[in-house]
Amino acid sequence: MTDYRGPRGTYDVFPGGGEPQERPELWTFVEDRARELFGLYNYSEVSTPVFEEARLFARTAGEGSDIVVQKEMFTFLDKGEREMALRPEGTPGAVRAYIEHNLYRLAQPVKLFYIGPMFRQERQQRGRYRQHTQIGVEALGTSDPLVDVEVISLLYAIHQAVGVKDEVVYVNNLGDMETRQAYVPELRAYLERHRGELDPDSVSRMDTNPLRTFDSKHEGTQAVLVEAPKISDYLSEEASVHLKAVRGGLEALGIPYEIDDGLVRGLDYYTMTVFEAKSGALGAQDTVGAGGRYNGLISDLGGPDVGGIGFGSGVERMLLAAASQEALASLDVFFVTLAPEARIPAMKLVGALREEGISADLDYGGRGMRAQFKQADRTGASYAVILGEDELARGDCTVRDMASGEELVVPVADGAKDLIWAVSG
Repeated sequence: MTDYRGPRGTYDVFPGGGEPQERPELWTFVEDRARELFGLYNYSEVSTPVFEEARLFARTAGEGSDIVVQKEMFTFLDKGEREMALRPEGTPGAVRAYIEHNLYRLAQPVKLFYIGPMFRQERQQRGRYRQHTQIGVEALGTSDPLVDVEVISLLYAIHQAVGVKDEVVYVNNLGDMETRQAYVPELRAYLERHRGELDPDSVSRMDTNPLRTFDSKHEGTQAVLVEAPKISDYLSEEASVHLKAVRGGLEALGIPYEIDDGLVRGLDYYTMTVFEAKSGALGAQDTVGAGGRYNGLISDLGGPDVGGIGFGSGVERMLLAAASQEALASLDVFFVTLAPEARIPAMKLVGALREEGISADLDYGGRGMRAQFKQADRTGASYAVILGEDELARGDCTVRDMASGEELVVPVADGAKDLIWAVSG
């Protein structure tokens, strides 16, 4: 037994993993479904470094964010004494790439997706890890509310495709600058009157971003917020029209949603539409994916004054919320060889199947027939192809359907054409 262990708040993905996030076939299933949908929605992939200058994340998240307040970033100094950070989220890097590579000169919006690891030094919870993988999108260069609808519908579609159950999307509108100028002073004054009942983090956020008070899990703070002014009563005409359009689009697409006046999200750059997709299958920690609009972020980082919106959804959370944690069979064909001289012909047939896009494998452990059939079961093979002395003499093989047990004799003396047909149906 080794003394070495994986870092706290991380996990390994390996054959036979016990937890959903440890099973490689489930990761393949989720990523494949997501990529299919990204193609249908016309999103292109973006891949950015897993580390960037720490100031990029600190500036975009805001002084009142958990990333800054709770010091959740993994930071380090490089050899040039520059402070770098492992990326805690995907949006800043994607926006930075959009500006740096002049993607705003293309036809807008530029619709991007990413799949990759994020890092946060936070307390581990079920489905939340210090290294976790996010599937996310960023639609950049537009403020059209129907793009908000598309992004939310894409998040919901991915979750449905991988089997997330009991899901509702909660939506709010945080308003524009006009809204904030009217609302924030009223909220700050109300919170100031109840300062003694608030948790320390909420008190510290009153000056930087009092909206973030709604993120508090503190019972006393939540009790105060019940009677707090609601941002929906202060929305500007533009923000109200935007929200109405988003609601109309969601209703047209049949996306189950609810309006939540207390939803603010955990990053200071959000404006207008914010949303969280929650599953009843997850208990208290029920958020599967979330996102929002950030109309001032691109210009704040030196780009043009255009809007953007995106979401991030943790693969680990998706797997926990999935209605089924079983993937489709991971192997099409497993060859069971009953004699040493059958191994080379079996390998030749394996190669022919693989060339046709049919996954195939054979025994490399010198096992007996019973053990090879057990191995075929463990790999989730749909078919077992039996090759022994008798089959070699006749120039055929026996194909067994692993689900029904039915067997079929297939000629292979002249190649794998008949075998390919037999295991493709």
